[in-house]
Amino acid sequence: MPELPEVETVMRGLQPSMEGAVIKEARVNRPDLRWPFPERMAERLTGARVVALRRRSKYILAELDTAETLLIHLGMSGRMTVSGDPLGQFVHEHPQAQKHDHVIFDMANGARITFNDPRRFGAMDLLETATADSHKLLAVLGPEPLGNDFHEEHLIAAFRGKNTPVKSALLDQGIIAGLGNIYVCEALYRCAISPKRKAGQISETRVASLVPVIRKVLEDAIAAGGSSLKDFRQANGELGYFQHSFDVYGREGEACRRDGCGGTISRITQSGRSSFYCGKCQR
Repeated sequence: MPELPEVETVMRGLQPSMEGAVIKEARVNRPDLRWPFPERMAERLTGARVVALRRRSKYILAELDTAETLLIHLGMSGRMTVSGDPLGQFVHEHPQAQKHDHVIFDMANGARITFNDPRRFGAMDLLETATADSHKLLAVLGPEPLGNDFHEEHLIAAFRGKNTPVKSALLDQGIIAGLGNIYVCEALYRCAISPKRKAGQISETRVASLVPVIRKVLEDAIAAGGSSLKDFRQANGELGYFQHSFDVYGREGEACRRDGCGGTISRITQSGRSSFYCGKCQR
């Protein structure tokens, strides 16, 4: 599933073609994805101007001039790609329609935004803009790891007395919004913290050290266009490249890259997810 860097990359890729532009025509080719589309979604979107695009956790939010906000979740295999962009940043001709093109936005500026999702785990909804952040999917989220509300004091307080493994704590969206399996593994490696350590038993100094490292891992991934392991594509259809920089994720049995360590990357299962780490230098 796309994590924060992938969703941020897609959102940034959509901005030049969508932000400030009018949706000339919205087409919805099926009644649902993970859940049913809102009533008259195509009608409500057609003619609306996209005032602003932003990301919250793993959701893209398109604020419209109709006092509604379009919520988009890419799910496991969802892609949002741009064609016909008048700014010349993308492929100029619109591609032939594909089997899993479920939602299409033809913009008044000539761009076309296509939401393609073979596995149909993605989702869209329309929220009242004034109360969007109190929607049940958004209200439960913790601070954004790249925002000012995510700081050392917050993480120390969140971990205090917590008896769950630090890997699970960092994946808790109520503690930090948007972190996923890949980037938690990478951040823990950079801090030399074992994913098996209980969150509440890690010293405050080491907990605090996670904050800048988490930010740096995410910033590095965004700069590389995210990670493409299976389905992910950027808005221009290109792959992300951060997977070539993984220190531990997917590297089971390979040598640890930390200078002087000499250890080997291991994989364990925690809460049904694979954790990759070096048992020698991560403690």
